[in-house]
Amino acid sequence: MTLAAMAPTEFIVGCAIMGLLVGSFLNVVIHRLPRMMEQEWNANCAEVRGEPAPDDDRITLSRPRSRCPHCGHQITAIENVPIVSYLMLKGRCSHCKARISLRYPATEVLTALLSGFAAYHFGPGWTAIASLVFIWTLLALTFIDLDTQLLPDALTLPLLWAGLLVNLGATHVDLRSAVIGAVAGYLTLWSVYWLFKLATGKEGMGFGDFKLLAAIGAWLGWQQLPLTILLSSVVGAIIGLALIVIAKRGREIPMPFGPYLAIAGMIALFWGKELTQTYLGLLG
Repeated sequence: MTLAAMAPTEFIVGCAIMGLLVGSFLNVVIHRLPRMMEQEWNANCAEVRGEPAPDDDRITLSRPRSRCPHCGHQITAIENVPIVSYLMLKGRCSHCKARISLRYPATEVLTALLSGFAAYHFGPGWTAIASLVFIWTLLALTFIDLDTQLLPDALTLPLLWAGLLVNLGATHVDLRSAVIGAVAGYLTLWSVYWLFKLATGKEGMGFGDFKLLAAIGAWLGWQQLPLTILLSSVVGAIIGLALIVIAKRGREIPMPFGPYLAIAGMIALFWGKELTQTYLGLLG
C-alpha cells in the first residue's frame, strides 16, 4: 500500500508513534552530540600540540549504552520504552531512585505531537515524511543550542543539503527558490553579524545561526525568510521577557537565537504562505 493510499487517521497515528520513538533517539543526540564534538576538539588540539590523543573512552550515538548519570546503572530495554518506562518508574532510576529529568519524556511527547500534526496538516504522502525530517532536526538543534549555545554542523549542514534535495521535486518550493533561499538565509544573518560587530565590537550571534537560517531557506524558499526572521524576533522577545520577568533571568545573560529560528521555521512550514499573504494584505 502506498503512502497516498493510507487512511488519514492511520497515517497520523503511525507518524505520531514514529515521532515518539524518534523523540527517544533525539534525547540521545541532544545529550551525546555535544560531548562527541568536545572529544573531537580535544583530540585535534592534542594532535596540533604533538601530544598523544586523550585516553577518555570515545562516545558515539550508540556506545556506550545509556546509563543513569547518578549511579551508572545501565538502562535496560524495558526501562527505555518512550513515556511508558518513565511512568512505570515514576520518574526515578530503578536502581538508585534518583529523579529522571522531565526533559526526556517531554521531548518524546513534543516530537510525537508535532509529527502527528505534520501528518494531519500535509496528509498522507512524501511531503509529510520530508517535513518530519525537518521538524526532528530542528527539535534536536533547539535543545542542543539551549544546553550548549552550539548549533552543530553535523546537523545544520545535512539539513541544508536535504532541503535542496527534497525540493528537486518541488516538495515545498521550486528548486530555484530553495537555492536562493539557502544563499539569502546565510548572507542575511552574516551581514547582521558583521554590522553588529563593526558597530559594537561584539559578536551578536554565532555562525551556526547563519547555517540554520540557510537550511530553513533551502527547505521553505526565499519567500519565507522575511517571515521567519520576523517570527523569530517576536518569539525571542516574548520568551526573553518571560524569562526576565518570571524566571528572574538577568538581562546580561546571553540567550541562544537558534531555538527562536527553529520555532519560526516550524511555524513557517505549517502556515508560512497564509501568514505571508495576510502580512502583505495588511501592507496594502
